[in-house]
Amino acid sequence: MHEPLEGIADADAVLGRPFPLPSAALPLARWVDVVQVGEHGVEVAWNLDDTRAGTPGRLALYAGLGPAPDRDLPGAREAGGEDGITVRTAALGEAQPSLRPVTELAWERDGLHLRLTAQGPWEIDTLLALARSV
Repeated sequence: MHEPLEGIADADAVLGRPFPLPSAALPLARWVDVVQVGEHGVEVAWNLDDTRAGTPGRLALYAGLGPAPDRDLPGAREAGGEDGITVRTAALGEAQPSLRPVTELAWERDGLHLRLTAQGPWEIDTLLALARSV
């Protein structure tokens, strides 16, 4: 399932509770997509302004009652993590520079499975801080 939703209120309805948004500041977004990705799962994707060299292009947050759908990341490797947050990264050599590498953080909190997917040149400490702010 990959069904676009009207907005965050629809995401709340799918989860049966408010969608957990990060409280940490995010880079400027060009547009945001809200998509149902399972019976009880939603992903919010911030497509970022990557017009300046060296800036990341995308950030997506999955929240659901079950784990996020598996994502095949060829060449992915574990990249540490802390506080129950697992981290893996992959080069994505075929993607444009603002979308590589890809880094995924996965954890559980308050009965929800969460996955933060960051594409582009992000610092791991910045991503961990974003995850903790959810």
